[in-house]
Amino acid sequence: MPQQQGTVLVVEDSPMFRRMLSDMLQTLGFTRVLEAFSGNAAKELLGEQCPDLVCLDLTLPDISGYEVCEHIRATPQLQHVPVLMISARTQTMDRAQAEEAGASGYLIKPFTPEELQQQVERVMAARPRKEA
Repeated sequence: MPQQQGTVLVVEDSPMFRRMLSDMLQTLGFTRVLEAFSGNAAKELLGEQCPDLVCLDLTLPDISGYEVCEHIRATPQLQHVPVLMISARTQTMDRAQAEEAGASGYLIKPFTPEELQQQVERVMAARPRKEA
């Protein structure tokens, strides 16, 4: 049985992929899954919520996942939140740019539930603890 992980924000423009990812994350023990279809919708949600993890697609209809990640890293109350970039882009440059933007991990589509679980466990274990 997976341990309770709290809240995750899934930022993905494809409704089918967003649903699949949300289901996988609930299986991994996240009790609340918030969903955003665009970068601006994600930023709006992040203004109201502080999730325990953000799963972020690179290619969004309005602003890039890089910009959303930079926004998270520039916002003091969100800086500690792990960001797992999820993309079909396989270029080393894309991964490097994701790291530069502050991503905690990078997962290439398509992926298996096991690959998702490994990445989620890795970024969650590496996250800095919230200040009490």
